[in-house]
This record gives sequence, structure tokens and C-alpha cells, in this order.
Amino acid sequence: MARGRAPGYDSQREQILARAAELFAQQGYTATSMNQVAQACGVSKPSLYHYVRDKYQLLVEIAEGHVTLLKRLATEASQPVQPSSSPADPQASLRQLIDSFLGAYADSRAAHRVLTEDVKVLEPADRDRVLGVQREVVEAFAEAIAVARPELRGSDLQKPLTMLLFGMMNWMFTWLQPGGRLTHALMAPVVADLFLGGLEAVRAAGSVPLRPVAKLPAGLPTKRRA
Repeated sequence: MARGRAPGYDSQREQILARAAELFAQQGYTATSMNQVAQACGVSKPSLYHYVRDKYQLLVEIAEGHVTLLKRLATEASQPVQPSSSPADPQASLRQLIDSFLGAYADSRAAHRVLTEDVKVLEPADRDRVLGVQREVVEAFAEAIAVARPELRGSDLQKPLTMLLFGMMNWMFTWLQPGGRLTHALMAPVVADLFLGGLEAVRAAGSVPLRPVAKLPAGLPTKRRA
């Protein structure tokens, strides 16, 4: 009779994935060994293989797990769950998406970095599957933008504006320091204000608006590539 899983198996496996994500984020997937993962998890290398087949499986599950979480957040945020999500406030869905995603990025910094930087290492079938889910997430944001600005639906700008928004959010980890005065939670409304209203609409974190904005501008400021 096959031996059942030991108590705590699932939680231990989640911890292994989390520690591996941290190592991949810190030093890169290719530079990380299974010995290092085992040491970081406080288990022997043979014990590590009781939970995962190899290092590649760790990468696939980290990337796929994170993008699946983002898809779930995008689906949930698209549903009107608050009074502010009524037709009278068409920007609420987009603001909720931004807030949800930056919250997830704050809670999963390592997994987000792995997804951003190491998806290129995946084998074609796995990469296509992960990128397919990513495209669904992008489409959810594009739809939220169209709800906030109906005149953009189907225009040449809808997809570029979506990618500009992701540019602000996805690469925040390159400059936002953990434990610093600025946090993802503080930056979420700043990102939304900047995207929806332009520079004049941006509120200083934790303060009142610099000055009121009467209406959304026709265009959005461009973002210089780092």
C-alpha cells in the first residue's frame, strides 16, 4: 500500500517554493543549486526531492502559481463588490485592479521577480502556458481601461496604454525598497491618479491633492524607459 503524505506536507511544500523563489530572485535561477534550496529550507537534499522533482519544477510552479494568482485577482476585481463600483464611478474597477495587484506584488516580491525575469528560461510549452495566462490578465486591464475611458475601446491606444500601466506597476520592485517610507499600498493610489488624471492629479502619499482636476486629459504622459 502506498505511503500517505505526512502531516504538514502541503505547508512544507509551500515553504520550499517560497524559499526557492527568494533564491531565484536574489541570484537568478541558473545560479541557484538544489543544494542551496535545501539549505535555505533547512532540509536535506534527499528530503527536498520528496517534495519536488527538480529545480525546473520549482521554477514552473513559482511562475505559474504567481500568474494564476494575478488572474484570480483580475477576475475578482472586475466584479462590482462595492458601492463605488457602480456605473456612477467607472474608474473604480481599474483602481481596484491596481490596488489588488500592487498588494500582491508586495506580498510576493520574489515570485513576481521570478515571473518577470525568469519566464524566458521555461521550456516552450510551459512558457506558452504561463504567457497565455498573462495575456488574459492584460486583457482584464485593457477592459478596465475601456470601462474608465469608453472612447478608448478598440482604439490604437487601448493596448499601449495598458502596457504603460503595467510598466509602472511591474517594475516597481527595481526601485521601491522593502521597509522604506514608501510602500506598495501608498503607491497604488499614486499610480492610479497618474494614469487616470496625469501629473496634476497625483496626490502626495498620505496628503491632500496638490490641486483639483476638473476632468481627465485627452492624453497621458509618456514613461521614459529605464
